[in-house]
Amino acid sequence: MIRQCTGSDFDTLCAIINDAAQAYRGVIPDDRWREPYMSREELEEGIRDGIVFWGYEEQGELVGIMGIQEVQDVTLIRHAYVRTAWRKQGIGGRLLAHLRALTDRPVLMGTWADAEWAIRFYEKHGYRRVAPEEKDLLLRKYWRIPERQVATSVVLADSRWFDTAGKGERGEKTI
Repeated sequence: MIRQCTGSDFDTLCAIINDAAQAYRGVIPDDRWREPYMSREELEEGIRDGIVFWGYEEQGELVGIMGIQEVQDVTLIRHAYVRTAWRKQGIGGRLLAHLRALTDRPVLMGTWADAEWAIRFYEKHGYRRVAPEEKDLLLRKYWRIPERQVATSVVLADSRWFDTAGKGERGEKTI
């Protein structure tokens, strides 16, 4: 079952993020890894900034989460995580499809450039990487992340982005 998360899910959100983020250990740049991967304060800040979390519940337990955030003229997918023990069961794909159906805006997501499994996941679901020269502009425009993270990340977008977003009257990119 997919449901919107509430304040009572906060501790579980933290636990899922920090469990699933263990996959990044030794993969992302060492200077970007920290323990816990996401602090309670960072999660609280994201929620204050408008990230709405949705969760996948199985047998009464929240086992996967994904955030959605409207920023300017796009929707961002933020913090997509499935508990380690529940991976490879289609949970992430179901959450992504659910969140995609909640918006008619172009959808963007950022992830670590070295997290090849995450990139493959999004590509499997129809998202494509934006050009390297465009990703830096997008990360600075729509996210609030450190420059080091900009340098070590990629951005993927849905077909709506490639078809319409950021285009002027003559069809050229205007970012």
